[in-house]
Amino acid sequence: MKTLLYPLATEKSIKLMESENKLVFVVNLKSTKPEIKKAIEEEFDVKVTDVKTLVDTKGRKKAYVRFAMDTPAIDIATKLGLM
Repeated sequence: MKTLLYPLATEKSIKLMESENKLVFVVNLKSTKPEIKKAIEEEFDVKVTDVKTLVDTKGRKKAYVRFAMDTPAIDIATKLGLM
């Protein structure tokens, strides 16, 4: 089972990246917060401080991931090709 499906690059997610050092990912519906945190830390070699999730009206599970202050979210977004 793949935990991370893809990152979201919406206007709201870009604003969160700039103001709160967060990125938004669409994740597997069965993924838990600890699994999401572990997957992101392993894939990008970064420190995650917080994960919040929600299931939107389209049935997608979104993970709002806050990174440690020494890891700018914009750097990860650049690696992903979002910026």
